[in-house]
Amino acid sequence: MPGMQLISFARGAPSLDIINVDGLKAAAVRAFETDPAGITAYGTSVGYLPLRTWIAEKHGVEADQVIVTNGSMQADALLFEQLVKPGDAVIVEKPTYDRTLLNLRNLGAEVHPVTLEADGIDVAELRALLESGVRPVLAHIIPNFQNPAGVTLSAEKRTALLALAQEFGFTIFEDDPYAEIRWRGEKLPSMLEQDTAGVVVHASSFTKTIAPGLRVGYLVGPKATIGGIAKRATTIYISPSMVAEAIVHQFCASGDVTRSIEKVSATLGERARLLGESLRKHIPDATFVEPDGGYFLWVELPEDIDTTELEKVAAKDFGVAVVKGSDFLLDGGRHSVRLAFSAVLNDEVDEGVQRLAAAIEAVRKSA
Repeated sequence: MPGMQLISFARGAPSLDIINVDGLKAAAVRAFETDPAGITAYGTSVGYLPLRTWIAEKHGVEADQVIVTNGSMQADALLFEQLVKPGDAVIVEKPTYDRTLLNLRNLGAEVHPVTLEADGIDVAELRALLESGVRPVLAHIIPNFQNPAGVTLSAEKRTALLALAQEFGFTIFEDDPYAEIRWRGEKLPSMLEQDTAGVVVHASSFTKTIAPGLRVGYLVGPKATIGGIAKRATTIYISPSMVAEAIVHQFCASGDVTRSIEKVSATLGERARLLGESLRKHIPDATFVEPDGGYFLWVELPEDIDTTELEKVAAKDFGVAVVKGSDFLLDGGRHSVRLAFSAVLNDEVDEGVQRLAAAIEAVRKSA
């Protein structure tokens, strides 16, 4: 509606009120005071070395198993380019992150979506696919609070995936930027922690826990894989931003990152609760499972609602932005939407859902 302030459930980014701006300013001052020569120079393709060491210690690995990148999306792209050639088979979750699909298809990969259940990827379906003769080089898995579905991979399925990777000779890409943002339940061990055969490459970032504008992500994996990616990165950008990575290092080393995670998790937990309440109240025929953490909630709407049309109508006429489910699938998703609650303030949640409900009714009447 003209003049209406947009309420956006579309972008998986934190709102400004949960970003520790003062802590980042202080970290920046410390970074320049502590290492002015190091952070103003080119650096190396593996990233700012003190941060690399901090990440290695966090994950219990050696430093040469880590590369720090310009955000986790670049980490993803570098890994895909390192391991995936045109025509190679790659396993993805169904649904999965839209840019994963885009990157893999641009590389010419043969993408095999496997059904995502309430406790993660369907490992029985995956085994059947493998036994049919499909030989993937990579399986892309978002294990915690999956984007877009919000589900978490169970401990049993993590073990089963590791066994399948060893048996059939593929790499598990454990894409895990949301793991720390948990407000309910116990944290599960990562597949990286349980990997004894060098079949896991783990990715994460500081986007969801500190601030997206920093653009700092990383990969952890076998030395040979990380070394190959580091050579590729050198030819692309020489080094990532030493300034941004030094700020992140100071923020983490001071303990501010722990306090930031606690605040983000508590705030988003409340927003997820409010979103669930509002959906049940205003869109009672929607089905969804509330996540235990992360940024996203996946909603299935009745079959008479085409969410391609809903996405357009909701933003244009009702001032609420959502992302249609078909963006996250090679086929299907015509009646689904992804709602990101991370950037919607508590007092906007209910209003946003009411607008979405009105948009649904408008689509229904126009059909």
